[in-house]
Amino acid sequence: MSAPTPAAKTERLLNLVICLLYTRQPLSKQRIRAAVPQYGEAASDEAFDRMFERDKDELRDLGIPLRAEAIDPLFDDETGYRIDRREYALPEIRFEPDELAVLGLASRTWQQASLAGAAATALRKLEAADVERDDGTLVGLEPRVRTAEPAFPAMKDATVARRQVSFRYRKADGTVSERRLQPWSVTNWHGRWYVAGYDLDREAPRVFRLGRVDGPVRASGPDAAYEVPADHDALVMIRGSEVEREPQPAVLHVRVGSGHALRRRARTSGDIDDDWSQLDIDYTDTEIFADQIAGYGPSVRVVAPDDLRDSVTRRLRAVVAANDLAGQRGEA
Repeated sequence: MSAPTPAAKTERLLNLVICLLYTRQPLSKQRIRAAVPQYGEAASDEAFDRMFERDKDELRDLGIPLRAEAIDPLFDDETGYRIDRREYALPEIRFEPDELAVLGLASRTWQQASLAGAAATALRKLEAADVERDDGTLVGLEPRVRTAEPAFPAMKDATVARRQVSFRYRKADGTVSERRLQPWSVTNWHGRWYVAGYDLDREAPRVFRLGRVDGPVRASGPDAAYEVPADHDALVMIRGSEVEREPQPAVLHVRVGSGHALRRRARTSGDIDDDWSQLDIDYTDTEIFADQIAGYGPSVRVVAPDDLRDSVTRRLRAVVAANDLAGQRGEA
């Protein structure tokens, strides 16, 4: 049997932590085995025992307070395990104003997510086994990256699996072409997400900004279809690819009382009537500027150029489509 991937091992350890935080009472090894999906896949009792012992040691090495206790205080013939939430929890933390500002910026990239996938399966198994639940320990346990780029999840999954992808890509000048890529890494640099890899059509390494991917990312072929070069450095590739074009002029109509950040950037501005102002403003990247404009919703209209207006329209239509889908699913 092949060794588990680092991601699979991390998921197993996370599930074990969830399992042992979930309960107020110590759990026997057999109940843990039934609750953690990866343990249920062990080939034999001996294989499970070895895996569990390694995982216990690893959690303790990480500083997680794993306790071994008698399941029944009157009988010490069976050992159970749990994580003491009082030792696991952080003490009260106070932040200075500048630290809170940094955390606020970080929250735009990271968000705390509810448990999903195999972790949720472990929780359902514990519920089925009538394990007394401690909900307070589960909030915010699993972090995940939150990005505005629709291409991020599919590109990230293909990168981890080492699968070829194809996608439509919009350059800074607005032209669109079909690309085929073996993705090597997905990286954030200066607040933007990039994928670096081997362009199969250009037969050379290339970097693509995820915000410029136009439409779905389509993965094809088997997993582990290629090797990532040992000397690959995503940041070096990204820095070498980022060449800003000359500033381009845009004309915007902005509702009075809105778009203050845009007004500060404008070369010229003037009121059209009681409701709207016209701004002349320069920008270098169509997709980034379109993100900023779309954030104002109906309070900002793009008069020119056409490619910027089209980019904003695509974003607003995507928001409408997402809201319609959420309504069909009955989501709030």
